[in-house]
Amino acid sequence: MATQRPQRSPEEIEDIILRKIFLVTLKESGETDSRIIYLQMIAAEILSEGKDLRLSRDLMERVLIDRLSGDFSSGEPLFQYLVGCYRRAHEEAKKIASMKDKTVRSEMESVVKQAKKLAVSYCRILLGNPDLFGNSNNAFGLDRKSNTSSPLLSLIFSEVGSGVFEFGGSSSSGGVQCPPGFLDEFFRDSDLETLDPILKGLYEDLRGSVLKISALGNFQQPLRALLYLVSFPVGAKSLVNHPWWIPKGAYLNGRVIEMTSILGPFFHVSALPDDPIFKSQPDVGQQCFSEASTRRPADLLSSFTTIKTVMNNLYDGLGEVLLSLLKNTDTRENVLEYLSEVINKNSSRAHLQVDPLSCASSGMFVNLSAVMLQLCEPFLDANLTKKDKIDPKYVFYSNRLDLKGLTALQASSEEVSEWIEKGSPFKPGSSGQSGENENRLLQSQEATSSSSNMSRPSPRNAKQTNKYTFICECFFMTARVLNLGLLKAFSDFKHLVQDISRREDTLATLKSMQGQAPSPQLELDISRLENAIELHTQEKLCYEAQILRVYPNYIRNPYLRAKMVEVLNCWMPRRSGSTATSTLFEGHQLSLEYLVRNLLKLYVDIEFTGSHTQFYDKFDIRHNIAELLEYLWQVPSHCNAWRQIAKEEEKGVYLNFLNFLINDSIYLLDESLNKILELKELEAEMSNTAEWERRPVQERQERTRLFHSQENIIRIDMKLANEDVSMLAFTSEQITAPFLLPEMVERVANMLNYFLLQLVGPQRKSLSLKDPEKYEFRPRHLLKQIVRIYVHLARGDSDNIFPSAISKDGRSYNEQLFSAAADVLRKIGEDMRIIQEFVELGAKAKAAASEAMDAEAALGDIPEEFLDPIQYTLMKDPVLLPSSRITVDRPVIQRHLLSDNTDPFNRSHLTVDMLIPNTELKARIDEFVRLQESKRYLNIQSTKTTSPQTTEGKMLID
Repeated sequence: MATQRPQRSPEEIEDIILRKIFLVTLKESGETDSRIIYLQMIAAEILSEGKDLRLSRDLMERVLIDRLSGDFSSGEPLFQYLVGCYRRAHEEAKKIASMKDKTVRSEMESVVKQAKKLAVSYCRILLGNPDLFGNSNNAFGLDRKSNTSSPLLSLIFSEVGSGVFEFGGSSSSGGVQCPPGFLDEFFRDSDLETLDPILKGLYEDLRGSVLKISALGNFQQPLRALLYLVSFPVGAKSLVNHPWWIPKGAYLNGRVIEMTSILGPFFHVSALPDDPIFKSQPDVGQQCFSEASTRRPADLLSSFTTIKTVMNNLYDGLGEVLLSLLKNTDTRENVLEYLSEVINKNSSRAHLQVDPLSCASSGMFVNLSAVMLQLCEPFLDANLTKKDKIDPKYVFYSNRLDLKGLTALQASSEEVSEWIEKGSPFKPGSSGQSGENENRLLQSQEATSSSSNMSRPSPRNAKQTNKYTFICECFFMTARVLNLGLLKAFSDFKHLVQDISRREDTLATLKSMQGQAPSPQLELDISRLENAIELHTQEKLCYEAQILRVYPNYIRNPYLRAKMVEVLNCWMPRRSGSTATSTLFEGHQLSLEYLVRNLLKLYVDIEFTGSHTQFYDKFDIRHNIAELLEYLWQVPSHCNAWRQIAKEEEKGVYLNFLNFLINDSIYLLDESLNKILELKELEAEMSNTAEWERRPVQERQERTRLFHSQENIIRIDMKLANEDVSMLAFTSEQITAPFLLPEMVERVANMLNYFLLQLVGPQRKSLSLKDPEKYEFRPRHLLKQIVRIYVHLARGDSDNIFPSAISKDGRSYNEQLFSAAADVLRKIGEDMRIIQEFVELGAKAKAAASEAMDAEAALGDIPEEFLDPIQYTLMKDPVLLPSSRITVDRPVIQRHLLSDNTDPFNRSHLTVDMLIPNTELKARIDEFVRLQESKRYLNIQSTKTTSPQTTEGKMLID
């Protein structure tokens, strides 16, 4: 009989846990784990003290010091060892949580917490004093000489993770994983004096990691690491106190700040060209735009999208860093000092000729322009509610920015100086209103500073130190940065384009001369000029990618464009009650030319706005658009324009519009029907009066609130769903081609089948409501609309592909639904011609289903490589995805790209133009189908030779 294992004492458990955490032993034994170190010296000391050879919390630090100080050849580098101790302590804590004895569990949790705290503490000591326990090789490993960055950096990189998009360079952290909670404890539970040397080294490492890195390099991981560090108060304080926060020196200029300050190299990351001395890698122009004249438009568009994506990531990251520092009252002033120093030291960027050795790059100032505009967003609202915080006298009295040297429009420098000295914007000695106006100025100042404790001098005492609200400072700094950055970049771009044009004219002249009198020198000149044009064209496209291709319309923000839709909605004749506005919609040339096209485009653009509420916002905005479109469809000139757009943009914006219209219809109707079922359950609960009254009051109140909430959701969603289905119905009557495209037809058929199943299928009775009109739920009208869409598409289906698409739907298609729907339509009085066409379509779908079954049976087992990896159906038009190198069926991937312009296998950018036909595979699939059909034909012929006897025998039996 097995004996029960004796229960361990708390001291024994503590010893076991600490030995596992610190990988040490006080007893010489045959340990199989080579990492476990026998601490002979301290063991002897403990025995001499008359104590048991057990690890305990009292001996913990003593043992750790002995482990760190000893020369153990089999041991790992000390920093890695300490991080490992923390990780093992974390793992032990998870095991301790399952202990049944609460007292022992509490004691062991305290032991593990102390071990973690000790490991973190000695990590700090080691990083601050690498030679304390021997040489730095022993502390950080032998590869320290080749990699001088802080070993803490790899842990931070693993904590912040990899980026959404990494074009070049590796974003991995070398396989090092940071133990959960380690960094938070490392940075949060210590003082500035201890951490400052460590943080300063980290900031220098991060600065160096992005130095001379272009937009295509790995800047995102260092940027996220920087943001992570400044999120700690001690990290923010250390950064702004770093000697390189604002470099000092006699030779300090704009370029020096850009290249040597901590933030400068981050702002330097760009796609814009720079002086060859400071050129970053990878070369954006070379990698994205080489030989642009021979490249496919889709390739160039892909490069533009790539640069737009990475630059937006940079803007957002740098904006978060500055915002984090500005929110901290201890660091806000340092940020403003840094920005003002960057601006003042680069004032000569506004000159016609800019010295690249003394001025920061255009890339830095374009980036700074974008970030400063982000900082301004909160106070630049449409109603300008914060305008009183912006003091126009800042340009004269601020001692932050040096603006006095800027060009005055009319006054001489002497007059400006006199004006500033007197502190009044009015001519000296003028009578009448001067006193009153000065009082107004004083009142304006008081109003401006009313929400701030900062003092500001009066115009009579303008020489003393001036302090302004952040809003005021940010406004004028942004204006100055835009002048030195974005506006200057536009100017440089214009000159670059003009230079390319001149060179192209010269090249044409030289080639003409070469044709008349060829010479080696002329050939050499032509070659040099072609190379120069190629380089300048790359630079031009880099400018386009970063500062032009990002703003696609006059107004980029779809929300602002949506506001205009609200205005137009109010002006609609049937809503405004006035016929005066009908001329605006039905006769104005701009309206006739652009309105429908731009409404359709906005319907698509509003899908992705970047807002966290974009999913819900789009339905309200599309509701306004739909109302306008429904009205415009009834205006013949607009209806004609709509049909023309659908024809021209059949596979462009119109197909995208149709895709999102169908997506919304499916979501809204499905959501509404599901909510109706939930509402009926609540109705049933509340109708059972006896059971309902027995429930607690609070529960009844909550269920009642939920009931009314569901009512509102159903009412809103059904209204929007009816609107979308109505638009599908009236547009499909005259525009059918886009619905029947290979990438769209099956999706349309699936949608219609699903709605038909819900409205006339077995579960239709479960959707009955006491007062359906109250919820905008009109099942009869909805069924008529759905059936009319079926019929409209069948009428335009000259290739007879729609019935096959209907029958392929394995989820909702049932041949009996068509006859059931026809019966309902007869009862509710639908047009008999519509019913007849609908029944005929159902018969065609049934026949198509039978043919498809025969064809599938004839094909037999299809080789795996012939099947689409997404739908698992036989591919008819296989195409290769350029990034993931996976082959899919063209209609399937085109359907995916309507909603998402990424490769579904690796999320890289993908457009229809980038698909590569897999002609070799298509030929093999076609051959396979041909052979299988031949076998089927031979089988049929073989069957026919024996069928007469069989038939005759059957007739005799009958």
